[in-house]
Amino acid sequence: MQEYYKILNISEDASIEEIESAYKTLKEKYSRDRFLEGEAGNEAARLLTKVETAYHEIMASRKNNQSEEKTSPVDFSEVESLIKKGDITSAQEKLDNINDRNAEWHYLQSVIFYKKNWINESKKQLEIALSMEPHNKKYAEDFAKLKQKMDYNDRQFRSGNTNFNSANGPQEDYNRQMGGTDSNGCLSFCATWCCMDMLCSMCCR
Repeated sequence: MQEYYKILNISEDASIEEIESAYKTLKEKYSRDRFLEGEAGNEAARLLTKVETAYHEIMASRKNNQSEEKTSPVDFSEVESLIKKGDITSAQEKLDNINDRNAEWHYLQSVIFYKKNWINESKKQLEIALSMEPHNKKYAEDFAKLKQKMDYNDRQFRSGNTNFNSANGPQEDYNRQMGGTDSNGCLSFCATWCCMDMLCSMCCR
C-alpha cells in the first residue's frame, strides 16, 4: 500500500481531501500529457494508469478500515462494573451513550430495569436480546429465571397472599395499585360520615 501513496506523492496519514486533491492534480496533468508525441506521451499514459490504480486502491483500503472500526465489538465492561457497584444511574447514562444497540445492549438494559424493579420492562428488553441472539445461553437462562419469578409472584397474588416480597415493589405499592390501603381508608371515612349524618337526623326530629 505504501507504493500507492508514493505514486500520488502524499503521506500515508493524508486526509481524504488531500488524497482526492493529489489525484485530481496528477490526473489532469497526465491526461493532458498523454497526447504528447513520442515516448513522453506513452510515459504519461502509463503514469495516468498508475495514478488511477493508486487512487482506487487507497480509497478502497480506507473504506475497509472504516467498516472494520464500525463493526468492532462494543465494550460494555464499564456498564457492567457500574451495575455491580449498584450505581444504576451512571450505568444507564453510559448505556444511553452507546449507539450500537445489539443484543448485549438490550440484555444490560434488562438488568438495569430489573434493578429498578421495572419487571415488565426488564422482560421486554430480555425478549429483544433473545430474539437477536436466540442461542445465547446466558440470555435464555436469565429469561427462564425471570419468567419463573414473575409466575410465582402472580400465583401468590392470585391466591390472596399479598404479603410476599414481590419483585414489582413493596407491599404499599400493591395496596395502592389494587385499591387496598387507600380505598380502605376511603370506605372507613364514608362509613363514619354516614353514621354522623344519621345521628344528626335523629336529633333534629
